[in-house]
This record gives sequence, C-alpha cells and structure tokens, in this order.
Amino acid sequence: MKVKVFDENHEKDLEEAVNAFLETLEDEDVVDIKFQVSTMYDYKDQIYCYAAMVIYRTK
Repeated sequence: MKVKVFDENHEKDLEEAVNAFLETLEDEDVVDIKFQVSTMYDYKDQIYCYAAMVIYRTK
C-alpha cells in the first residue's frame, strides 16, 4: 500500500488535484481518503490549508 498527500490553499484546487489522481487508479485500489482543514490568522488575513491523503493499493 502507498499514500499520496495533497496540500492546497483553496478547496477547489484540492478537489481538482485529488480527482485527477483518482482517475489514475482503479476503484478497487482506493482504500481510504482522509481530509483536513487548518486555519491560521496572521493579524492581517485568515489563511486556510486544505489537505487530503489518499491511501491506495499498488500492484
């Protein structure tokens, strides 16, 4: 098994990156997908970090 980690500043960018990767896999090879959102405030802006980890089987 392997993992692929994605980290993007915008949720749509994360969605596109994960979907593009999933298209390279067979459905039965995907074990799980974990998702997380983190925020930080730097006294000026609120910064978001969208992350996902795809756990998948390799042949």
